[in-house]
Amino acid sequence: MEQNQPTEIKISDNFAGGEYANAMQSTGSKDEFLLTFLNIVPPSGRVCAKIITSPGHFKRMVVALNDNLKKYEEQFGKI
Repeated sequence: MEQNQPTEIKISDNFAGGEYANAMQSTGSKDEFLLTFLNIVPPSGRVCAKIITSPGHFKRMVVALNDNLKKYEEQFGKI
């Protein structure tokens, strides 16, 4: 695949859209990270999503999240 070619990304028909998560758990091993997103509304909660990814992808996500947080705080102030 050529590097300049756009990547086509498809969304499954059964994927309804975004989920709200107000908590997250992260665990890791040598080979992968597991991110579990939760929606907790006392007295109960539910798992919204589980993402399993490689350490390299996890690090790129952390860098992207830090960059987005910096831009957010520059526009809207410190959280």
